[in-house]
Amino acid sequence: MKELTKAEEQVMQLLWQIQKGFVKDILEEMPEPKPAYNTVSTIVRILEKKGFVAYTAYGKTHEYYPLISKKEYSNYFLKNFVGSYFGGSFHKLVSFFARENDMDIHEFEEMMKYVERDIKEDNNQSSEEK
Repeated sequence: MKELTKAEEQVMQLLWQIQKGFVKDILEEMPEPKPAYNTVSTIVRILEKKGFVAYTAYGKTHEYYPLISKKEYSNYFLKNFVGSYFGGSFHKLVSFFARENDMDIHEFEEMMKYVERDIKEDNNQSSEEK
């Protein structure tokens, strides 16, 4: 998997949101000032070459959909980010986050409760899918 540029990531965020769509659908979701149609079309074709999207052809028109889920890319991106900036240590990332956001022990404990709840929910979803 390759890392996305900002423009590619913006298009992927929209495709993850709408699930599938034509270039005009992606363009409609973009904030003003909207880029040119050809710009979005070029970015989508780059994403296809990188293996992030595929399409269903309707004559000369293509309907695009993501091949890589947002969760898969988030996981890949975070691991690279932690590897590059924190020597691969999530402990160092959390310490940095807590220090930079001036968190006290109570706020940190609250954050840990959210993390524990999310992990339990993910584990429950995983066991239901089996």
